[in-house]
Amino acid sequence: MAARTGPIVILTGAGISKESGLDTFRCEGGIWHQVRLEDVATPEGFARDPTRVQAFYNDRRRGLLGDTIRPNTAHEALARLERDWGDQVLLVTQNIDDLHERAGSESLLHMHGELLKARCGHCHAVHVWRTDLGTGDVCEACGAEGRLRPHVVWFGEIPLYMEQIMDALNRCALFMAIGTSGTVYPAAGFVAEVRERGWAHTAELNMEPGHGASLFAEIVQGAATQTVPAYVERLLADGIPG
Repeated sequence: MAARTGPIVILTGAGISKESGLDTFRCEGGIWHQVRLEDVATPEGFARDPTRVQAFYNDRRRGLLGDTIRPNTAHEALARLERDWGDQVLLVTQNIDDLHERAGSESLLHMHGELLKARCGHCHAVHVWRTDLGTGDVCEACGAEGRLRPHVVWFGEIPLYMEQIMDALNRCALFMAIGTSGTVYPAAGFVAEVRERGWAHTAELNMEPGHGASLFAEIVQGAATQTVPAYVERLLADGIPG
């Protein structure tokens, strides 16, 4: 029997970046246990105290650009899958870091935004931004001062690229979720969307089963740096399960 092929959608979360040394937000001892998300990750928090919010993301940005932070074997395996599978792989990440890009992934959507970019609240232009962002910085596109903010989707805001993501989910033959808690919507609902169609395979690769683990046809437990390269090898050799 010929190996089963077809479009693949991969969702990645904080678990894959944690193994590269980045702090996660929701795990015990994570960032949301250290600061109130209402203060630094909502439009209202930014309106109340933009200096505090900018400082919070400046710290995250400097950490991401540190010498010790680099893609791990899971990032690299997903980039290899994209190269070797052809143009039928879409990587959707909840992460705001650039480790997938550094590993070589190109078919990639950051549904929660990107830490190394800034967005203008006046003209909505998006700029690459790799240094500290201040409350007095000027938008190069429109000249507005003090309107730049991190290009990050905050709580209460709509994630990016949802139309493209839902279209890909409706067509995929395999949906994989890697390193996700299964608690943040709408991403947590992706597996249910795929499962409703009845014919696509679903797989969760996680250190521990996520909140929606019962909806997946296949569960692979373990560190992403171990499970993802092995799963990619299996896909390239044997095709999509089922």
